[in-house]
Amino acid sequence: MDKPFIVDAHLDLSMNALEWNRDLRWPIDEINSSEVLMTDKPDRGYATTCFPELRKGNIGLVVATQIARVTRANNNRPGAGWHSAEQAWAQTQGQLAWYKAMEAAGEMVMIKDKIGLENHLSLWQDTSSINDKPIGYILSLEGADSIVDIGHVEIAHNYGLRAIGPAHYGPGRYANGTDATGRLNHKGIELLREMDRLGMILDATHLCDDAFWDAMDLYQGNIWASHNNCRKFVNHNRQYSDDMIRTLIDRQAVIGIALDAWMMVPNWERGVSTPKGMNCNLEIVANNIDHICQLAGNTDHVGIGSDLDGAFGTEQCPYDITTIADLQKIPTILKTRGYTDMDVEKIANGNWLRFMRSAL
Repeated sequence: MDKPFIVDAHLDLSMNALEWNRDLRWPIDEINSSEVLMTDKPDRGYATTCFPELRKGNIGLVVATQIARVTRANNNRPGAGWHSAEQAWAQTQGQLAWYKAMEAAGEMVMIKDKIGLENHLSLWQDTSSINDKPIGYILSLEGADSIVDIGHVEIAHNYGLRAIGPAHYGPGRYANGTDATGRLNHKGIELLREMDRLGMILDATHLCDDAFWDAMDLYQGNIWASHNNCRKFVNHNRQYSDDMIRTLIDRQAVIGIALDAWMMVPNWERGVSTPKGMNCNLEIVANNIDHICQLAGNTDHVGIGSDLDGAFGTEQCPYDITTIADLQKIPTILKTRGYTDMDVEKIANGNWLRFMRSAL
């Protein structure tokens, strides 16, 4: 099996384009060299992801995000979020406009239904001209703060939004997320009901424990966890406990393993720790994959949701990743651990594709 097709279930492409001002059509070296003297973001000059590297890595289908948090005006964290839902909505609409511009340029194609999915997969099965193929994307909203009111869910669904993660970091307008506590509020319950009505995918990533269990009880539709690792290895609320993983397995979910170093190795200090200093490599990704497979008793519920360039780059990801094309190293590692070609194919793309065929 040479260079399997890979599905990456979480990439913040529009955020990188608009907030980091990265033209993802450029080669990765050009993106990084353009940022050498910049210090406004901690990952300047350390980007991993662009369209040429996605194609190089045979990563032809991704879940791509819109993202815009809302925080209170008295929050003293610079850049933590917008001060109103209307501002956040406008930001997501700018991100949507960028995706549409990339579609017009032939770089991307939105996948909204099963027919579109199958057509895109057929295109990528021909590997003779991989360098000019569009990257397929399913549109997801990371954190629901930008949903001004419940009526905006259907507006978003109509333009192609297919998945929503109700929470991100801290307290949210609909649900509390990482480093927060508390059950779903009445707006969060209403959000899940509307998503159910529209047949959308619930992304359980970032939900705090209280909200996670509420969502598992309330949501009737399809659930995935686009980018979430195992609490067994990093004991933090951002990761899933074994009980949470088992519940997701029971719900026929797929969990994408993320490559943010602080989620991979304990005691990571942002801006201080280094990947080599903490021995953070892709073997740890394989450990997380294997743990989920052991809990499931099969290889049907795990994939990749790298989150590469999700406000971090090579300064805070496995040291054996130079660009996103290096995701191809994961299948090789799994095979050395005794995973069969069929198992590796499931983890690289098959589990996500099975889920998408059912949910779209």
